[in-house]
Amino acid sequence: MGIFLSSIFGSASLGVFSLLTDEFFIVPSLAPEKRIERLGEQLKVKTIFTTVGYSLLIGALACGNSKGLIFPHLTREEELQPVYAVAEKSDMKIAVMETKRTAYGNMVLTNDYGAIVDPRVNPEAMKQISDTLGVEAVHGEIAGLPYVGSLAAATNKGVLAHPMIKDEEKELLKSVLRVPVEVGTINCGIPYVKTGLLGNSYGAVAGLLTTGPELFIIESALDLVE
Repeated sequence: MGIFLSSIFGSASLGVFSLLTDEFFIVPSLAPEKRIERLGEQLKVKTIFTTVGYSLLIGALACGNSKGLIFPHLTREEELQPVYAVAEKSDMKIAVMETKRTAYGNMVLTNDYGAIVDPRVNPEAMKQISDTLGVEAVHGEIAGLPYVGSLAAATNKGVLAHPMIKDEEKELLKSVLRVPVEVGTINCGIPYVKTGLLGNSYGAVAGLLTTGPELFIIESALDLVE
């Protein structure tokens, strides 16, 4: 268990391009295969290479936990095939949302215990999110902003959230996700935590620009200190 510094396509915004759960590490097809697979081994997950709607921005468009994965309507069947191939031996649910909204990675903050969802998501979509992820899903904001998936990183051990999170928002995250919540930044002061941080129960990967003090807070928030 530990935290690693890395980049993808020369960018420190790892969370924009990739999705990490306790089961899978989903990254763009063009990512360096050997380096990504090594990271996957260190994080104790299966690595999947694909795209979402021809886009490399998997972390912004898709979300998930150990029980399910959610993709936007623009995802093609052939892009899902690598996911099905790896997930077929599990009971994991895979949903393609038939809504106009596409950035589910930015709209949903989830772990295996709950999900906080952008307040603009309608009740029908909320039910599908809850059913797919196998958790309670509730509307919420972070720092008064709706795109909760980009404003915090959640694992089954903890949450690191935008430093301007309000007290009542913090309490909602703690209640729904059932883990402690701390605040911090990534990549030398970026408050959109998820854009530069991937974490699961076994470790985390932070953007190369992340400072020592930021790493210390991440390790504490995600309970990565051995």
